[in-house]
Amino acid sequence: MFDYSTLKIIWWLLVGVLLVGFAIMDGHDMGVGTLLPFVGRNDLERRVVINTVGPHWDGNQVWFITGGGAIFAAWPLVYATAFSGFYWAMLVVLWALFFRPVGFDYRSKIHNATWRSTWDWGLFIGGSVPPLIFGVAFGNLLQGVPFQFDLYMVSTYTGSFWQLLNPFALLAGVVSSAMITLQGGAYLAHRTEGIIQERTIRAATGAALLMVLAFVGAGFWLQGIDGYRIASVISTNALPDPIAKTVVREAGAWMVNYGKQPLLWLLPALGIGGALLSALLLRLRWTLSGFVASSLAVLGVIGTAGASMFPFVMPSSSMPAASLTVWDSVSSHLTLGIMFWATMLFMPLIILYTSWAYSVMRGKVTAAYIRENDHAAY
Repeated sequence: MFDYSTLKIIWWLLVGVLLVGFAIMDGHDMGVGTLLPFVGRNDLERRVVINTVGPHWDGNQVWFITGGGAIFAAWPLVYATAFSGFYWAMLVVLWALFFRPVGFDYRSKIHNATWRSTWDWGLFIGGSVPPLIFGVAFGNLLQGVPFQFDLYMVSTYTGSFWQLLNPFALLAGVVSSAMITLQGGAYLAHRTEGIIQERTIRAATGAALLMVLAFVGAGFWLQGIDGYRIASVISTNALPDPIAKTVVREAGAWMVNYGKQPLLWLLPALGIGGALLSALLLRLRWTLSGFVASSLAVLGVIGTAGASMFPFVMPSSSMPAASLTVWDSVSSHLTLGIMFWATMLFMPLIILYTSWAYSVMRGKVTAAYIRENDHAAY
């Protein structure tokens, strides 16, 4: 059995893996939904777009559910504080996601242009709103969230929904939205051909350029934002106690880890390079390689945020000492250990099944396929 300190690091990495997996797998579904009204100009073209992700979008929701479940079990204080502080933002995400199952299932049930167009825009909302909100949430985490604990360890959020929509957080939302649109565009370009593929590649190229510009701009902006630093001695093996430390805010604190570990600079480089390489590969029609490159860009962007904040998970702007970190917001040693071995057992099975499912569904979705399967296709 690993010691408590090692398990805390392992679960920080595993939660990161789940977030990256969610952004890659469920992200390309959302990206396709975002592009749907723009790369499909008529009903047949939009059905082609929908059917590239229709058979597996719900299976990819496993990454979203597992990620939320892992945060609940491994970081219960983070889960409780985030879901209460970001309550209205989470509701916006939830209501946007409602459009996806009903949109996929009912969109083509009725041969009516208004009906189908309405559900097309519903799928657009379900694909575009969650990445924007998730990016805004990360932007707020980097600035600190206004919450505090009382003597009974009950957290109180003192901000409002509208305070979350500040300029830096909105810029982070642009990074997230463009990143997911690129991911969806790379996948859609791989599964389509002809004019739909042409439009998709143009859109994905624009998303890649926007993502890089916003990502670089956010990086420079972040250097001027007061980050967080633990100023007291903290025991990495101790039981969770989020207020038993001293935290200070200072400019440039989010860049300290890069000075200590220069190899971490590979993460933002991967985010930028992966996006630009993906755009180039897509324009060369090397679509599968373009999808891999965009997935690496996702890893780079999310990894950059995690590496900048470590060991903080959810900093507090109103009570810095209450900031939640990898060391003091986790479950017990026994819980983390049981979860680790369960993950080692089931994660390979999920990956193997997902790989098999995608191998079965490989190939292009064409207009001819939709016509031949008019009643069975989405």
